[in-house]
Amino acid sequence: MSATATASPTATRPRLRADAVRNRERILAAAREALVAEGPEVPLDEIARRAGVGNATLYRHFPDRKSLLYHVLLFVTERFTERAESLLEGDLDPFEALSAALLGTSEERIGALCTLMLDSGIDPEDPELVASRERMSETAERLIERARESGQLRNDIGSGDVLLAIARLTRPMPGGECPGGEIAARRHLQIFIDGLRAPASSRLPGTPLDVDDLKDLKGEVHGGVRVR
Repeated sequence: MSATATASPTATRPRLRADAVRNRERILAAAREALVAEGPEVPLDEIARRAGVGNATLYRHFPDRKSLLYHVLLFVTERFTERAESLLEGDLDPFEALSAALLGTSEERIGALCTLMLDSGIDPEDPELVASRERMSETAERLIERARESGQLRNDIGSGDVLLAIARLTRPMPGGECPGGEIAARRHLQIFIDGLRAPASSRLPGTPLDVDDLKDLKGEVHGGVRVR
C-alpha cells in the first residue's frame, strides 16, 4: 500500500521485499486500530507491539509519528478504493456491491481516522493525499451511480449524501467507543443502507448533496468529505 507533505516519499522509496511489504502492512493495520482506540498520541512502541514487529522495523518504515499517520490515511483510502473497484468488476448486484463497499468502511475506521487529520499537522492538500481522496470519491460515485441506474437506489440521494453519512456513522462516540464497537457501526450502516433502497418510504428534507457540495462545508476530512 501506498510522508510528510513537503515531499512524497512514495516517489523515492525503493521497491520492498515481500517480507518488508508484509511488515509494512501489519504496521499500518495495527496503527489504524491503535489510533482509533487510543488517539493520535498512542506510543509508537505500542503500535509496534500490536503489529508484532520490533521498534527498529517500525522506524525503518516510518521515521516519525507524522509519517506514520500520513501513510495510515493513504492505506485506508486505498484499501477502500481497491475493494470498491473489485466490487465494480465483480458480478454482484449493483445495490449489493454498494452495500458491501459501505459496510467495509466500518472495518477501515474511515470516519474515526478522518477526525485525526484535523490536529495532525498534515497538509490536506498534499498532492498524494488529494489524488488518493479523488480516486476514492470517483470510485464511490461509480458504485452509487450504477446502483441508481439499476433502479434500486432512491432518486433523492446524492453521492455527497452517502459520503457524508459514512464519515459520520464510522466516527467514534465522544468520550469513548460506542457500545458494541464495530458491530454497532455495521448495524447503523446497515440501517442507513436499508434507507437508501427504492422505492422511498419517506420524503427527505432539503435537496440531494453531490461531492462538489461537500467542498463548501467547514472542516476538512480525509476521504473527500467535509463535516461541520
